[in-house]
Amino acid sequence: MPGPLKKFFQLIISRLDGHKLSSTLYQKQVIDLVRKGIGGFIVFGGEEVVVSSFIDKLQLLAETPLFIASDIERGVGQQINGTTTFPGQMAAAAATDLNNSESLKALEDAIRAIAYESIAIGINMPLIPVLDVNSNPDNPIICTRAFSDKPAMVSRFGNMYIDTLERTGLISCAKHFPGHGDTAVDSHISLPVISKSVGELNAVDLVPFIEAVKTNVSSIMMGHIRVPSIDDLPASLSGKAVDLLRTGLGYEGLILTDALNMHALRDMRDVAVTCVNAGIDILLHPENPDTVAKELQEAVTKGEIAEEKIDTAIARILEYKARTKNIKKVRIDTDKHKALSGTISDRSITLVKEKNRLAPLKNVQDVSLIFMADEGKHDLSALKTFIPGSVHIRECQREVLKKAVIVALFTRIAAWEGNAGIRVEEINIIRDLIKRAGISIVISFGNPYVLRHFMEADVLIAAYDTTEQAQSSVIKCLKGEIAFQGHLPVELKN
Repeated sequence: MPGPLKKFFQLIISRLDGHKLSSTLYQKQVIDLVRKGIGGFIVFGGEEVVVSSFIDKLQLLAETPLFIASDIERGVGQQINGTTTFPGQMAAAAATDLNNSESLKALEDAIRAIAYESIAIGINMPLIPVLDVNSNPDNPIICTRAFSDKPAMVSRFGNMYIDTLERTGLISCAKHFPGHGDTAVDSHISLPVISKSVGELNAVDLVPFIEAVKTNVSSIMMGHIRVPSIDDLPASLSGKAVDLLRTGLGYEGLILTDALNMHALRDMRDVAVTCVNAGIDILLHPENPDTVAKELQEAVTKGEIAEEKIDTAIARILEYKARTKNIKKVRIDTDKHKALSGTISDRSITLVKEKNRLAPLKNVQDVSLIFMADEGKHDLSALKTFIPGSVHIRECQREVLKKAVIVALFTRIAAWEGNAGIRVEEINIIRDLIKRAGISIVISFGNPYVLRHFMEADVLIAAYDTTEQAQSSVIKCLKGEIAFQGHLPVELKN
């Protein structure tokens, strides 16, 4: 006979919506999951004080410590209001000179700040770093979430994140094994297929994961990606992919799935059972944790899962949970963290091309600002305040242009978007603007790869985030208040 249902809940990390915590009914539903033995929660949204006090309450109620995970690639502020948002991973790579100890220290301080803010909230499993090598310029879901398109650079930065997080006692998470960087498909929407040989994977995509294993990363997330040279099943359901990680790379830590509510798996049957049979320890973010726990219990009863599989996973889970008891809270200096974030942002801005020396823009009366952005998704206030009278790209064709034209492109890398580029008609409009302009300056806020379409422009600038902070950093560079210090972490090929 299988063990009690509690045992099966221990393999599940369920969703926790911080912004729903004002509802007593919602709080009760979450507390019920804790009483059923849930393994942990992945936190999305909410207010700092509310979320942290509720997590403390859940930990007191739990028989076994809970994993509290969160996607905080851009700092805790990516999820929780009242905490610090940091530039993303590609911006961090652009800002950091790997041969400069002062530059390296600034990034290490920023990672430590993210760790301390995680601990203050109660997050003990930050789902970082992304170790995908972004070798496809049209990748709609990794892109600026990756450090670079170069395996050695991804490895070096990845190890910095892992080492710094682990030294604070947190459970770092390398993702998305065996590498989600060479695809133009968002796995939130459908299943990407990566047609590389194992040799090609070893030369590029697996390199950062091999290094992460050596750095003793505590957990690795399997990607919802199909790699036929490994298995026909997605890696997140594949015993062969798990074996590559365990036997091939000698990894002994926790293995978890990517979120099980993603549409990459919508055509798969018996997902939870297949994952556990493959040797996965943790099922992340299923639609219904109660259903999944019952499915696992029934599968053991029917002999479809050997109970030793469950016991092995639980033993590993308990081993890592025991480590979280040693995490110590420290006092947070919010002002210092904001300043650190600003420093990384300022240093990340990259002058990709400069035909003639770009003199500081003193007189913005001579500048036309044309932007490409969905203003419902992006706050352009910093840029619009700097250069008044901006025009959306849709309305610019009859516009009388001033001496210099700044074209600001805002592209968003986010789940369920499906693309991170620009359409052919937009490329043509911008190329026409460049021809008409006396001086043309194209700035990418977000995806730097869009700049490859505009190599004929006089000036190309890459910022790697769309935030107000990134806009302010670009403005400082344009005004000559600070120098362009960023290094382009990827190649721009036409």
